[in-house]
Parts: sequence; structure tokens; C-alpha cells
Amino acid sequence: MKLAWYAARLRRMSALEIALRANDAARKAAWRSRHLPGARHSLLPSRLGPVIFATPLSRLPAIPPDDPATRALVAAADRVMAGHWAVFGRPRADLAPSPDWFRDGGTDFSASRGNYSFDIDWRQGAPDRDVKRVWELSRHHHLTLLAAAYTLTGENRYAERIAEHLLSWWQANPFLSGIHWTMGIEVGMRLIAWVWIRRLLQSWSDAPALFERNPLFLRQLYGHQLYLARFRSHSSSANNHLLAEAAGLFAASCAFRGFAETDRWRAQAMAVLRREIPRQTFTDGVNRELATDYHLFVLELALTAMLEGYAAGFPLGRDVWRAAQAMTDAMAAWLDANGNVPRQGDSDDCTALLLDAPAQPRPDSLLATGASLFTAAPWWPPVRHGGLRAAFWAALAPEPLALSPRPAARPSLFPDAGMAFLRGETRAGDEIWCRCDHGPHGLLPLAAHAHADALSVELRIGGVEILADPGTGCYQSEPRWRDYFRSTLAHNTIELDDQEQSVAGGMFLWLKPARSRLIAATGLDGGPVAEWQAAHDGYRRLPIKASHERSVRLDRADATLAVLDRLDLARLGRCRLAFHFGPAVEVRLEGSTAWLGWSVGSAARWAQMTLPAELTWSLWRGSDDPPLGWYSAGFGRRQPAWTLMGEGAVEGRCEFLTRIAFDRGPSNGHDIAAGAAAGRLASSTSHG
Repeated sequence: MKLAWYAARLRRMSALEIALRANDAARKAAWRSRHLPGARHSLLPSRLGPVIFATPLSRLPAIPPDDPATRALVAAADRVMAGHWAVFGRPRADLAPSPDWFRDGGTDFSASRGNYSFDIDWRQGAPDRDVKRVWELSRHHHLTLLAAAYTLTGENRYAERIAEHLLSWWQANPFLSGIHWTMGIEVGMRLIAWVWIRRLLQSWSDAPALFERNPLFLRQLYGHQLYLARFRSHSSSANNHLLAEAAGLFAASCAFRGFAETDRWRAQAMAVLRREIPRQTFTDGVNRELATDYHLFVLELALTAMLEGYAAGFPLGRDVWRAAQAMTDAMAAWLDANGNVPRQGDSDDCTALLLDAPAQPRPDSLLATGASLFTAAPWWPPVRHGGLRAAFWAALAPEPLALSPRPAARPSLFPDAGMAFLRGETRAGDEIWCRCDHGPHGLLPLAAHAHADALSVELRIGGVEILADPGTGCYQSEPRWRDYFRSTLAHNTIELDDQEQSVAGGMFLWLKPARSRLIAATGLDGGPVAEWQAAHDGYRRLPIKASHERSVRLDRADATLAVLDRLDLARLGRCRLAFHFGPAVEVRLEGSTAWLGWSVGSAARWAQMTLPAELTWSLWRGSDDPPLGWYSAGFGRRQPAWTLMGEGAVEGRCEFLTRIAFDRGPSNGHDIAAGAAAGRLASSTSHG
């Protein structure tokens, strides 16, 4: 990687962090000689055990066999038994009887398998060589799914396939050998999976022989815990990775007892979790990384660790409990009419523990878990599909405990996280849901999972994405697409002079983040009008020394949304105002008017979008050069979607007003909405 990146990265480290990283480097060098075949002093003890599994399920959830979630899980488990599994949307068909753990299942890419793990440069990616596709299968989510299927059905074939896969993995991945030992988060995630697999196989007669009486497993268990006890994410990297590392070490040292170091490792992990879960949570309940999928992931890690502690008699305490409760309340407040969270910042489809069919909605599962742990607040939306994970988690849970303070009504403003929600209803009775962003630029000093999205908006009608956050796309494997999906131009906001409002210094590093501030937020919780106004300073560093201020006004009585952008530039500049649409929306552009069409169920919907006539408007879809008109539904995936782009020269003080009127369309409005459901609608002004 470039020297400039290392210099920028070093500037974001404290003296303590530099010292800790130097100590890690020295330990890795010292361990290399002890890792070589035939080394006189192995890093692992020659004899391990006896070990006991200390936290079985004291009670099994009462789940009917004909429950839809049970049927979906068993069907997914049967697909795994037939060898089929999808990794980041890419199907694999090589899981029976056991996969090659170093291949991604879809290409000829094979990751390093025998090298000393700390000598492997996992950062070098390419479109067909994404190490995350290799790592993901070794988090063993497909095996926790099989374990849940065994618990629900009692069929030994699921347990036997789990044993085949685990023995294969343990044999192929000795301590510190190969790609699967390069990242602490991967080590921690496997430990969580192994604890739950052992727990769900407790009635299988061969479970003790596979786990606590198996020298191969004991060496893996000890090695995983030793790794996490010696190496952790430090300071500037202390984000969700550190929590996953600590949660894995804590879960394993709670569940498996017998190593001389078990008590010390558990205490070490407990101290990290007690400090970091509250530290990484704003007082308004939002995770400080300000990436909503990572909010769900961190909440899952917190719940997993909390329940392991209660089951083992080592509770993490009220501060952790209160943080998890606040995170659940925040998530409940975000949900749209379809039960979906906002799309802000990075997402890599990460989950801490899979005990449901992959299609199970995570927010519903977390709401159901929160109801059993904290009790549901009166304003929470109903849980529609609680799923099985919540039921399994509840089998470890103590009596419900709600800690105060807690919102008395659904919050619409999150002052620390910088989120404001404007809600109303169209004339057709669909929910209007609009998120406005005036928050910090992620978790500093790196803000690793932030996007250049200051003052951006998301708009959903009846749960359908109208103005959409395009998502993440990818990480290391395709730098050009990584840069696009987190760029200013890829969000519903304004770009000036072809410059980013926040300047990136690497894949997970921001050098000059924009600073946003809230000016006013009124009527969010009721009344005829809701309005939000904010500004950011990201363009002050440019020669044009520009400011950008935006207000969003929802007229509930008239069912209209108005977006007013105010610019103040010291000299002539170039402006680009983008509006990105969800994949379900069709767009027709006629001059400075855009007609939008989509469907809610079988019903056609449409809207009129009046655009600033001062700009020249064009319609884009699926363009590769330049990248524009794309939507990423999940990590490693992208699909064409419409983007409206307004361009023009700007100078001094100027304003641009965009107005969306719902339930209004041209005489062929039904045709536009039908086109959204059926496929494509031609436009003479589209690009790509």
C-alpha cells in the first residue's frame, strides 16, 4: 500500500497505540519461529483438558413444527445438506460433504492456506478475488443453522454434517496457518458459532466426543482464545472489530471451562465489553460508527455477550444492559412501514449469530429479543416475524428488566447521531418516511465505515424506497466502485467543483471529514408541517470557499415534500445535485419535471417531482463511465437504478428548490407505475 496511506494512518494513532502495535509486531515476529514445523517450543500446550461445557440450554423454546420460521429454517438447512449456500448473494454448490475452505466457490481464486497468518497480505483484492467471500463461510453461520435444525427436528443427519464440516475445518486450519487466522474479528465470530453449535447439539450423543473430548477441537479452542487474548484491535481501530473479538473470547471462556487461563481470559474480555459497549453507543442509543447495519451487528454482539454472561453467572452489568436497551429503542424508532432500517454508511451483511433462515428480517428478530429482555415500549411497532433466534436467545435470558430513562414516545430526532425523521401520510394512506442527516462523520479518528453523505436524505413511501441511499457495493476488491458508493455524488445531496465534501485517504480512512450542524427541527412529532434545517462545512477548504445549507419541509396536509438547498460561494463553481431512486421506482424526465411511478402491493402509485429549473437535468441508469445510476441491495451486489442529475455553474448566493407532490402524475401516471412493476420505461434523456 502507498507510503502516504501509512503516514496518514500513523498520524491518527496516539503514542500509546503506536507502542501497543509495536509490541504486537514484536510478538508476531517471535511467534513465527515457534510456529514453524518441528519448532522446539510450540505456542500451544502439549496436553489440554479436561474441559467441560458449562452453559447448556436450561429450557428449550416452545416452537411449533409448523411455525413458518421453523419451516423456512429447515428448508434452508436441507439446502445446505444438498451442498447449497449463498455468500453475499453469490450461490455456492460445493458444501456437500464439506467445502474447500480456501476457495470462494464461484471462481478459481484460492486464498493462502499454509503460510504463517501474519505474513499474509489480505488487503490485496480484485473483482474475482475478494477475501471476504472466503472468510464468510468460515464464520460457520451455515453450521449454526444446521444446529438449530437439529434442535427443532432431532434428525441426526444435521449433526453428522456439522461434524464433517468442523473436523474438516479444524484439520485444514491449524493454529496461525492460512487466511482464516489473519483477522481477529473472524476468530471471534467462529468462537460464538462454536459455542452455539455445541449448545444446540446438547442432546446429540456424540457432541462431547466432537467438542470437549476431542484434542483437535481443544487445540483450536485454546488457539482461538490465545490469539484474542494476545492481539486486539487498538484505539483508532477500536470499533465493531474489538467488540467481536471480546464477545468471542467472552462467550468461549464462559461456555468452555478447564484451561488454566480461562478465568483470566474471561475477566479480560468482560472488562473490554463493559467499557466498549457503552463507549461506542451515543446517549441517544445510536452506534457511533453511524452505519445502520453495523448498529444491528453491534447490538447482536452486545446481546450475545450479555446472554452468555447471564447463562454462566458472569453478568456484564447495568451499563451494558442500558446501552443495549437504548440501541434497541433507537432501532425501533427508525423502522419504516415495512419494518426496515435506514441505509446509512457501510454494510457488509454482517451478523453475529445466525439461528434463522437467511431471509429472516433482522429488525424483527431484534425487536422480539428486546421485548423479552427489556419489555417493548408502548410506541414500538408490532413484531411481525420474530423468528427463531429470538426464541433461542430468550431461553438464556433472565426476567425482563427495563432500565430508565427511556423514551416515552417514538423519537424523531437523534441529536447525538444527527438523524431527523419526518413522517406523515399520503392521500392514499401510505406512510411518508424521510430521514435527514446532519450527524458526525462516523467514529473518529478513522470514520472507517462513513460515507460522504452530509445533509443527504432518504425518502420512503409505504416502505418503498423512493429517494434511496445506494448502499455499499464492495470494500477492497474493486477500489473504483468502493470510491463511487461512498462518494458525495452517490448520495442525495450536492457536490461542488467535482470535489468530495469529505476527503478519503484509503478504503477505511477519512482525512478531512465534513462537519455538520443542526440549525432547526420543528414539527417532527406532530402538526401540519415538519421541517428540518442543517448545514455542513465540507466545501470551506476549496478555493470557492462554499457553504451548503439545506432545509427539508414536509407539508402533511398537502402531502408534499420540499427540499431547499442554499449555497454561498466566494467565486464561480460547478454544482451537481443528485437524486437517486430505489430499484422499484420508474422515472420519466420532461425538462425540469420528473414523473415517478411505483407500486405498493398491487396498487399503482406516482408522484410529481418539480426540479430546479436553474440546473440542466439528465437521467442516468447503470452507467459504468462515469459510475452513476446504481443501487447495492447487499455486499458484493449492484443493480441499475435511476439517478436524476442536475448540473450548472453557480456563484455567490443561490437557492435550488425541489418539490415532490405525492399521488399526482400525468395522464399516463398509471402507465409509469405499471412500468415500475413490469420492467423498464423508455426515456429519451437517459444515459448508461
